[in-house]
This record gives sequence, C-alpha cells and structure tokens, in this order.
Amino acid sequence: MTFATLKEVLDTAKAGKYGVGAFNINNMEIAKAIGGAAKEEKSPVILAVSPSAIKYAGIEYIYEIARITALKSGVPTVLHLDHGTEFKDCVQCIRHGWSSVMYDGSKLPFQENIAMTKKIVEFAHAAGVSVEAELGKLAGVEGHVSVSEKDAIFTNPEEAKIFVEQTGVDALAVAIGTSHGAFKFKGEANLDFERLQKIEKLVGIPIVLHGASGVPKEVLDKAAKYGAKLPGAAGVPNDAIQKAISLGVAKINIDTDIRLTMTAALRQVLTEHPEEFDPRKLFGPAEEEMKEVAKSKMRLFGSSGKA
Repeated sequence: MTFATLKEVLDTAKAGKYGVGAFNINNMEIAKAIGGAAKEEKSPVILAVSPSAIKYAGIEYIYEIARITALKSGVPTVLHLDHGTEFKDCVQCIRHGWSSVMYDGSKLPFQENIAMTKKIVEFAHAAGVSVEAELGKLAGVEGHVSVSEKDAIFTNPEEAKIFVEQTGVDALAVAIGTSHGAFKFKGEANLDFERLQKIEKLVGIPIVLHGASGVPKEVLDKAAKYGAKLPGAAGVPNDAIQKAISLGVAKINIDTDIRLTMTAALRQVLTEHPEEFDPRKLFGPAEEEMKEVAKSKMRLFGSSGKA
C-alpha cells in the first residue's frame, strides 16, 4: 500500500473542520499503539518521525514499522518527517518512501527560510510528496511573554501570507504560544488566538500546531507515584485545542503525552514487579495505555469516524 499525502489528509480535515493527530513514533510499541488507536477510532493518522528517531531506529527499520502499521490500521496514514532542518533530511526521507516532509527553517532569516523551503517544495512535489514548513519560533515560549516579545518570536500574519505564496507549501506550522516538551507554560496557558485567526484568513492552507500535548495531571501523578520527577510540567488544555481547530488548525502534533504515558506505565510495572525481565510484559501494558491516550486525542480532534 502507499501512504496518503499530508495534503490529501489535511485538505479534507480543513474542509470538515476537524484536526488530525501527528504522533511521533520511535519504536514498534509506539507505532502499534498509534495504529491500533486509528483503526479502532476509524481515524486518519499521521505517523511523525524525527531525524533523531531515524538515527535511533534506522531509516529502513522505522519505514517498515510505519508501513506495516499503516497496512494493519486500514485508514489513511501519512508517513511524515518531523522537523527536518537540513535539505538532506528531506531528500533522504523522500527517497525512502515518506509521503510528507517538514522542513523547519524557522531559525533562518525570513528570506533564507523562503528560499530553502521553496527548493524543498520543488523537489518534494516532483515526487508527489507534501511539504510542511514552519514560521516563528516555538522553543522557550511561555505564556507570560510581553507583546513586543510575541512579535519577535510568534508568527507574523503578513509574513505568513508572503511565505506561503512564495514557497507553495501544503501546510504551515505557526507559533502562537505553545512549545515543545513537558514544560510548556509558567502559570496558565495563553495562546494567541487572534493571531491564529489572522494567519488562517491570509494563508488559506491547513495550519499546524506543534507542541500541543496536554500533559494530563493523572499521567503526571502516576509517573510521580512510581518515581518520576517532573515538577512544573504543564500542557495545552483541551478547550484550547478545540478552539484552535475551529480557527483553522488541521494538524496537531502530539509527542510528550505518549512519552509520559509510556514512562508511567513502565515505571509501574518495574516497581510492582521487580522480578520481571520479559520485555513483552514490560512494554505490553505501556502499549495499551498509549493506545488509549491516542484514541482520546482522536476524539478530541474530531477525526474519529472520518476514515
């Protein structure tokens, strides 16, 4: 089977006013959990693979894991490169069968980001592969930043319009106040929805929200109960995610919630069964719990029943 392209999946989601989850996969258990969730929820799904995951698992291994996951799930599945920061990252994945790549040139000066993104779009589109790009800076963004600071690091709507017109990208990741990892905010989440609304009206393509994990308290409490130390971890509330989807977000990236769930489940088994050394019995419960988390995200995003 062939993977669906990001453009196909997100254009449909945008028209239907729902979001599609992009879940990072690093190994077989995570991929099976995500694919199993998509199958049970009848939801389209995006399997996101970062350059570091490729380095960890090996590109042939991770491709085959994703291919079999898509085959077993029976739903539209995108194999997506997450945060490729080099031209070679994107080319490598396109040549190995990825159906979508993200080029992240957000740290480059505006015109350099446009030039490199356009080059990757031309190469990818010639191969029938979709491209996501990023404008704005997510790392280190906190809810209390001032207006002037926001203008420096959040996506500028007018620049977004120019960027999309000159590059021809299929989806655009924007910075409106989320950040990667488990420590997204100091205090309450404060996303710039007015900025998001302006961007969506100007660009007309699906918008992507990175750093969108919820970091649920129950998962943190469970992890802490069995020895994890994650003080101050906080995520994006569910109502904020739903509002973002209503304003044009069609792809929502989830990684931290899956990692935290696996960590909590593994710690529980290792603590309660110190005699256990069978990896199937260590990772089995984690896979089931990750699947339930992914299913809950699909329902939250409105993608359940859309495949």
